[in-house]
Amino acid sequence: MPKAKPQVSGQIEPLAPAENPARADLVIITGMSGSGKQTALKTFEDLGFYAVDNLPLPLLPKFADLTLDLKSRRRAALAIDIREGEALKQFPELYRDLKKQLRCTLLFLDAEDEVLRRRFSETRRPHPLGAESTVLNSLQDERSRLAPIAALADLCIDTSKLNVHELRRIISAKFQEQQDTNKIVIYVNSFGFRHGVPADSDLVFDVRFLPNPNYIPEFKELTGRHPSVARFIRSFPQTMEFINKISELLIYLLPHYIREGKSYLTISFGCTGGQHRSVLIASEIYKRLKKAGFTVKEVHRDVRRNR
Repeated sequence: MPKAKPQVSGQIEPLAPAENPARADLVIITGMSGSGKQTALKTFEDLGFYAVDNLPLPLLPKFADLTLDLKSRRRAALAIDIREGEALKQFPELYRDLKKQLRCTLLFLDAEDEVLRRRFSETRRPHPLGAESTVLNSLQDERSRLAPIAALADLCIDTSKLNVHELRRIISAKFQEQQDTNKIVIYVNSFGFRHGVPADSDLVFDVRFLPNPNYIPEFKELTGRHPSVARFIRSFPQTMEFINKISELLIYLLPHYIREGKSYLTISFGCTGGQHRSVLIASEIYKRLKKAGFTVKEVHRDVRRNR
């Protein structure tokens, strides 16, 4: 059976100019099983939406009322699909009524039947319509049942040739209120190898090659935050060379992490005890990344451990 709407693989069917999805109060995600609805819902959650999966259809009007009443005006995203069974027939009328009450967008995800069949084969999950029929027959049945909903879609995405990162990018580009290319939270940590590498580290840099202030009596009880200790560590040419090179590397890498859909990145700098060298280096990198426009948080895990 032909699809309800013609689509371009890997692209979206655009909205009318007056309909801006970035301003939607409520986004309803629907579409074919295996087309990426869970990835889409998670993406909306990362964008700050209140995300709900498989809300029973009778609760949809009440949920819309709650969305309108929220003082914070936090936007919401719902996933509704073939799991609703026979109740899904009520959706077109419910959606038309919702459009009269608030700004909402119906996002329909689709993919070619053979692609969907392969995805089910790879994950070994049964189709929601049951295992009595082949996956391909179930997909064709599902497509027929969803046709009236697909016809109402404000936005259609064919995920046949998309990976999860590409799908996240498309959704973020359309629904993010402020297009912030630096939308990633970066944690810059200092730590001591003596106490173990932080388990949540994405990138780890060892700064034990720098001269250790711990062997200088007047610095032993101080930290890398103290001006005298910081001045001592900075006095070595390799210190500033390292800071410059690592800053350049990170500023180069971060946009690539963002494009791949990463929302958080933890960068850890370690010395022996986590009190002097790693503290100074982490603070300097924090300043460089913040100056570059990124959202950065500074954490010194072991700075007080030995005191």
